[in-house]
Amino acid sequence: MVTNPNMTIRPLSALFDDILALLKDEKISIKALLEAFHERCFGFFLFLFALPAAIPLPGLGINTIIALPLLLLTGQIALGRHTVWMPNFIEKKEFASDSIKGAIEKTTPWLEKIEMIVAPRLGFMTSGIGSKLVGLMAFVMAISVAIPLPLTNTVPSFGLAVIGIGLMMRDGLAILGGLAVGIGWVTLLTVAVIFVGAESAEMIKEFINNYFFGGAL
Repeated sequence: MVTNPNMTIRPLSALFDDILALLKDEKISIKALLEAFHERCFGFFLFLFALPAAIPLPGLGINTIIALPLLLLTGQIALGRHTVWMPNFIEKKEFASDSIKGAIEKTTPWLEKIEMIVAPRLGFMTSGIGSKLVGLMAFVMAISVAIPLPLTNTVPSFGLAVIGIGLMMRDGLAILGGLAVGIGWVTLLTVAVIFVGAESAEMIKEFINNYFFGGAL
């Protein structure tokens, strides 16, 4: 995906205000969002589809309609496409406007914090061969999201959401951060399964649950 160097980089808050302005009806289609965001569609849709898996939200569960678009988006970035292509049946998919509003409300506080630190930089990450390599690694992360096993969804999805923000803001540093989180996690799980076995995923899950969440999950 090659970005337009002359494209104005608007704040994230302004971008999400545009989204809210589109949510006048009970539902909004993916096609309508594609038409609204043009060059920023790759970043926006990566963020949109990765967010429910990274931060579970009511009404936006993890399923094929989330995993498949992530694979399509990252694959197209890896191929160097300039615009987003979606199959007709996905374009027709509609989200409940209230669900998207709820997602925006839940993420606005930390988006405002992110907005203070993201900026256009490391432009080689969003153009040419750099963009294709980002797409390839993000595609690996999307494969992990699509696998219905413990621990394969949340962390890579968070990484993809960060990459989406980086693409929207042309921030190569944010993209690198998202890749580090997602690829690092996929590598950790892969090594654990190879050397310890499939039960290692459950061991890691229990460790995280007990250490970070006090057994609440």
